[in-house]
Amino acid sequence: MSRPFRPARRRFLIAGAVLGGGLLIGYGLLPRRELPGDPALLPSAPGELALNAWLKIAADGRITIAVPRAEMGQGVYTALPMLVAEELDADWQRVQVEPAPLEKLYGNVTVLVDGLPLRPDDQGALPQLLRWAAGKLGLALGLSVTGGSTSVRDAWEPMRIAGASARAMLVSAAARRWGVAEGECRTQAGQVLHPASGRTLDYGVLAIEAARLDPPAAPPLKPRSEYRLLGTPAPRLDLAAKVDGSARFGLDVRLPGQLYAAIRHCPSFGGRLKSYDETALRGLPGVVKVVALDDAVAVVADGWWRAHRALAALPVEFDAGPHAALDTAAVDAALERALAVGEADVYRRQGDDPQRSLDAGTSRVIRARYRVPYLAHACLEPMNCTARVSANGCELWIPTQVPSLVRWAVARWLALDSERVTVHTTLLGGGFGRRLEVDLALQAAAIARHLPERPVQLIWSREEDLHRDVYRPAAVAELAAALDGDGLPRALRLRAASQSVVYSYTQRLLPWAALDMPQKTNAEGAAELPYAIPSLRVEHVPVELPVPVGFWRSVGHSFNAFFVESFIDELAHAAGRDPLDYRLRLLAERPRHRRVLERAAEAAGWHGAALPPGRGRGLAVHESFGSIVAQVAEIDLRDGRLRVERVVCAVDCGPVVNPDTVRAQMESGIIFGLSAALYGAITLRQGGVEQSNFPDYPLLAMADTPAIEVHILTADDAPLGGVGEVGVPPIAPAVVNAVFAATGERWRRLPLRPPA
Repeated sequence: MSRPFRPARRRFLIAGAVLGGGLLIGYGLLPRRELPGDPALLPSAPGELALNAWLKIAADGRITIAVPRAEMGQGVYTALPMLVAEELDADWQRVQVEPAPLEKLYGNVTVLVDGLPLRPDDQGALPQLLRWAAGKLGLALGLSVTGGSTSVRDAWEPMRIAGASARAMLVSAAARRWGVAEGECRTQAGQVLHPASGRTLDYGVLAIEAARLDPPAAPPLKPRSEYRLLGTPAPRLDLAAKVDGSARFGLDVRLPGQLYAAIRHCPSFGGRLKSYDETALRGLPGVVKVVALDDAVAVVADGWWRAHRALAALPVEFDAGPHAALDTAAVDAALERALAVGEADVYRRQGDDPQRSLDAGTSRVIRARYRVPYLAHACLEPMNCTARVSANGCELWIPTQVPSLVRWAVARWLALDSERVTVHTTLLGGGFGRRLEVDLALQAAAIARHLPERPVQLIWSREEDLHRDVYRPAAVAELAAALDGDGLPRALRLRAASQSVVYSYTQRLLPWAALDMPQKTNAEGAAELPYAIPSLRVEHVPVELPVPVGFWRSVGHSFNAFFVESFIDELAHAAGRDPLDYRLRLLAERPRHRRVLERAAEAAGWHGAALPPGRGRGLAVHESFGSIVAQVAEIDLRDGRLRVERVVCAVDCGPVVNPDTVRAQMESGIIFGLSAALYGAITLRQGGVEQSNFPDYPLLAMADTPAIEVHILTADDAPLGGVGEVGVPPIAPAVVNAVFAATGERWRRLPLRPPA
């Protein structure tokens, strides 16, 4: 069963929401984002001068660049400064970074535009209007968000303009001092040069004079042929601090008079705190207070271990709530019912209804069903937030991907003006979408409010982290294809069912804005299917369940790539065709996809010597967040245990900022995706999560990590793509397809186990 396919109505509703939101906040009265921005926005220490809102220069020539995104290992503390430093012609050895202030100028516009339920190839007046309106709304809101592989894409223009503007001001200051034309000067490695006379001036010497000048309205940007820094493996600016231990993560926050809080939640979703006996803690050393929350209880002490041990000794009773009987079998049954009879949103319809070909009886029909479980994030830095509530307001130190939303949510909860809530974003020991939530900030503020003026650091144990995560949705999909005489799909239908991430997230944060409408993440990676298939239909049935779901690295792409690329492999083998050649045939009009696939296959020796029995190679290709990634996995099953021995990865992410970062992110995505594909599963019993710690929710160990080989294809004429998430989607189907090559068996369920 499907909802009527009414794209015009759907997009009209979206346009109304976006444009209406803009009008409600008076966007028409607001100016466009001013670049390079008011230097007064950037706090400066003695001896420093801000030339604009993005950079400041010290008298000794040190250049400090404000980074508006959270560093969680993905390399933005290096990639974004490179954008400024390239246009500025800075000496990279004298560049340092600091977090940008929480101001609208630094907001992430691209993440809002990318969130529209549009495919990249959706063109025409209405899609363009939607993107324009979302961009205007993004500028007005100025939300600081790190996610969606948007950091470099969003900063590409403003941070380059900031560097070019500052460079022009420094050149103008030097030319005035020398009494020469600006055109006679050039810049290099943090200096202005006058070649005709051999004179040079360091940027630090010129900073005072340059700061007095008006920035140019539209400074020219370098052509790519003149790049000296971009595209090179620049050393990471945060590496030294992480090696010597001086880097400050959320857990490293130490303030005068600091206390620590441990917390225990109701073990079932939707349950509440019923009672607790505080008297049981009398006399325990270091215990300061017990704080009750709606669905949890926290113990505050002078050290976290003392708080944790006291919490374990605290008699607590919870009301399990309405979902106490929920288990994995019930979730599976709900997904199966939705797949069978649920009302679906159609995300793509191309050509005739594929059901006609599937029912006609004139073609060979291939069908398959795939399933993926709930997944946790399991960031290695435990969930934490430090809060101090005083008469002046609230101050928070938190590893977060959404400092703007943290400030807004805490201000609303404490009934304060947003200006009275200060958020310090620390380094993040992993994010993966988990730190897009505001729950830790709200809990820390709620606890700290009971201890005015005292900073309280709330830390979740690993058990609480796994029990109270916001999970990657469990999903089931049914695919069917009708093959023509050449074995190619003339018709394909994909129908999937899962909870909606965006809807669930919005219900938690902004219940009034949770719209019952198609959400992009439900079908992303399937709706954009690149293969040439004449008749195509992609639909998704949204399912409501009490399990909280959230953004997980690569979001919908993480499971839709598994569905699609596993099935395409099945079609290739049903047609008696080589999986690589089959894909290349279907990608005849997708030269970038073909090039990436061919590079990965060639490097992996796809058409080389056959592997011995019990070993196999599989491949997959997937586009996400503007980048195309192909992976070839080589596996060994000779002793009955699945081992991934080698992964060859090729990536086309358009222009490359830092190849070392791209390579590291591909490796990271492959390891992250392999942990999920081989081991990851959150299961439910009695309304809650069964897994408690890494022994029953394991991550890929170093000893089991395959050799990884990354090939970067430069494409300067292509749009800029993301890299933080794009390495994850292809790895699970590549491994599954390798298993088939080795055994002749199709494993259609994650985590990977032989079919029952």
